Amino acid sequence: MASISDSSKHSLLPSFLYSSSPASYSLDRLLNANNPAFPASHSTKFDAPAAASSFPSIKTRTLMIASPNEPGKKIEMYSPEFYAACTFGGILSCGLTHTAVTPLDLVKCNMQIDPAKYKSISSGFGVLLKEQGIRGFFRGWVPTLLGYSAQGACKFGFYEFFKKYYSDLAGPEYFAKYKTLIYLAGSASAEVIADVALCPFEAVKVRVQTQPGFARGLADGLPKFVKSEGTLGLYKGIVPLWGRQIPYTMMKFASFETIVEMIYKYGIPTPKDQCSKSLQLGVSFGGGYIAGVFCAIVSHPADNLVSFLNNAKGATVGDAVKKLGLWGLFTRGLPLRIVMIGTLTGAQWGIYDAFKVFVGLPTTGGVTPAPAADASATAQLAKA
Repeated sequence: MASISDSSKHSLLPSFLYSSSPASYSLDRLLNANNPAFPASHSTKFDAPAAASSFPSIKTRTLMIASPNEPGKKIEMYSPEFYAACTFGGILSCGLTHTAVTPLDLVKCNMQIDPAKYKSISSGFGVLLKEQGIRGFFRGWVPTLLGYSAQGACKFGFYEFFKKYYSDLAGPEYFAKYKTLIYLAGSASAEVIADVALCPFEAVKVRVQTQPGFARGLADGLPKFVKSEGTLGLYKGIVPLWGRQIPYTMMKFASFETIVEMIYKYGIPTPKDQCSKSLQLGVSFGGGYIAGVFCAIVSHPADNLVSFLNNAKGATVGDAVKKLGLWGLFTRGLPLRIVMIGTLTGAQWGIYDAFKVFVGLPTTGGVTPAPAADASATAQLAKA
């Protein structure tokens, strides 16, 4: 049964996620030289390269994580394979969750655009059901799936990259003092890129969802939108989108990292590495849900702007503020968005960390890793 399970897991994942090199085995052999459990097969195939390398040439101690199905092959932390796994996890995390809440998103967008018609959540669903039927609840699901999959790939993949990059720039001492600032900077940098990928899909999605009869979906909606607004019109909402998504993502990642760290520090007496995987994933979902509530509040005014600008041809930010008012800008559709974003963010972190566990990587948060190699550890390794 184990062999069947392993092969089924392997068939679902790209083989490059577990690619290894002789150098990886040589380092494995070096780090596990005194470990009797380390397989002897590792010390036979690559004896020559290991012998040829000298200890002073090793500048970092590479952290290796075993894959779930091939004990002899591993994903190296912060390697291209690591970032590829995080990118794919982001695609699953954002693409699937945003598509699943399309009915809620549809009602929210229409409440923002036409509050006289869509007065509440319940009446909004009733109006949609009466006018468009059950199929109307998933209008615009294709641009949602593709747009948020692209955004998720960039959001999570680049967040892991920038978090490591800024941590290394700061060094271990400053990272420990200012790690929240590093989380904020890393997530903001990632979201700038992610929104460039999302913006065209978001523009078409809002137009399809809020103007019945405009188009059935992405295939016919994109050409119509370009014909009406021009290619640059797809990016008309990029600045409000940044205004919505960058604060949202900064709050999403920084608060999640902080909340999860506090849960493991004060709420769970057992160290994280001794907790079961199911408990760790439960913490990821709970921490993500709480973070999502904060995300919805800080990003909601910009969300109203994005919906207004993408729905009305030639509209400006001033037009939106004049029509919605400052109070409406901050509160219109907020309760529904809190429910939607809280659930969405919790599910995203749960899916993302579940995929990381599936490929043999640790869950996010809880234990602060050293951002750079420990020079003293390297020196001790060389003396050994």
